[in-house]
Amino acid sequence: MNRQELQDYIKAVYDTEPEYPWRAYPEYAVFRHSSNRKWFAVIMNISKKKLGSEEDGIIDIVNLKCDCDQIGSLLGLRGFYPAYHMNKLNWISASLDGSVSDEHIKLLLEQSFEATDVSKRNK
Repeated sequence: MNRQELQDYIKAVYDTEPEYPWRAYPEYAVFRHSSNRKWFAVIMNISKKKLGSEEDGIIDIVNLKCDCDQIGSLLGLRGFYPAYHMNKLNWISASLDGSVSDEHIKLLLEQSFEATDVSKRNK
C-alpha cells in the first residue's frame, strides 16, 4: 500500500480527510477522529536514515497507535520501526513501500482508530 492508496482507504472507511498542520512539512498528513480530534494516523515522508537505515533516500511511513505489548513483536518484522517523532511505547511506524502487507496496515489502522476513540472507553 502506498501513501495515496492509504489516504483513499482512510477517507472511504473512516470518512476522514487529511489535515496538513505543519507549514514546514506540507506533505505530513494527520488523520483525526471527527468527534474528539484525536489523531489515529500520521503519514509522513522522511529520510530513511532517521529510521536507522544506512540507505539514502526518502520513505513514506504511517504512524499508528499500537498496543505496547504488540510493538516488540512488530519491530521484529520487515517494514516496522520505532515510531518516528512519537511516543515509542504507544506508537509504531510502518513503511508504505510495499514491505508491509495492505492487510497488516489495515488491521493496525483499525486498532489505532479504536484505541484513540475516547467515546468507546466511556461506555
